[in-house]
Amino acid sequence: MLDRLELEAFLTLSEELHFGRTAARLHVTTSRISQTIAKLERRVGTRLFVRTSRRVALTRVGERLRDDLRPAYEQIGLGLAQAIAAGRGGRTGGLLRVGWSTPWCGELVARAARLLRVRHPGCEVELREIRLLDPLGGMRAGTVDVQLTEFPVDEPDITAGRLVFAEPRALLVPSDHPFARRGSVSVEDLADTVLVTLADARVPRRWMDRHFPRRTPAGRPVPQGPATRCWPEILVHVAAGSGVGLAAARAERYHGGSGLAFVPLRDGPTVDYGLMWPTAGRNPLVRAYLDAVDELAPPRRDAAAGGPRRDG
Repeated sequence: MLDRLELEAFLTLSEELHFGRTAARLHVTTSRISQTIAKLERRVGTRLFVRTSRRVALTRVGERLRDDLRPAYEQIGLGLAQAIAAGRGGRTGGLLRVGWSTPWCGELVARAARLLRVRHPGCEVELREIRLLDPLGGMRAGTVDVQLTEFPVDEPDITAGRLVFAEPRALLVPSDHPFARRGSVSVEDLADTVLVTLADARVPRRWMDRHFPRRTPAGRPVPQGPATRCWPEILVHVAAGSGVGLAAARAERYHGGSGLAFVPLRDGPTVDYGLMWPTAGRNPLVRAYLDAVDELAPPRRDAAAGGPRRDG
């Protein structure tokens, strides 16, 4: 069995990948962390971390041990929080802040929140809309614990979980646009339009390239139109004839009409929505919430559209 310091030192170092920050979080010295990890490695019989003068990284054995230990550790934390709440006779079993980016994502996270409250009566769940302009900012600021938003995510501080929705893509055009009379359009047709795009100062480039491409698959440039800050602005610019937009086809159920047409993009990639959360300092309620989403979500699909960091 691991003692408490061994467990916490290993899991914290696997998040921070820095001995000094790990020591600061656990309120011990850096040498104590080094000694503890060395002792654990001797017990396991192999290295758990690769250490150089510039970086610390988990070995394959270390990754496996992290993935095996983390759920149990978080469940212990959740169980303790619930016991404290029961002992106090109150409903203070913890707060989980959940983000969502589209109406269908919001509907699912709300249902999962209700299920979580039933299973863990002491917890509170807050639902927050995630804005296009800064899709990862809430998690990085510590104001969002888990969210269901657009993939891809390939960031070292964010863990990507399961793919939940893979939605066909459509081209959003004014209702009097020539494309509105077509049964479908091609991604190559984007080169003959002006694409309403996004002011992307806080958006990863790979994410932008998937949702607001600058070139077609054949390499033709896509003319860039107004740089917006949120989805309602995209709707306004398209309706006004300033350009066209890319969207999930399902969005027509919520935003159809008002001078807009959704034309199927027959060869475009799907719009993928998945779960993600901060890698470091994960809220103990996240595991229980992921379980609730798994029960309520559509059948599991291949999550290849997300980033390489998988957990959940």
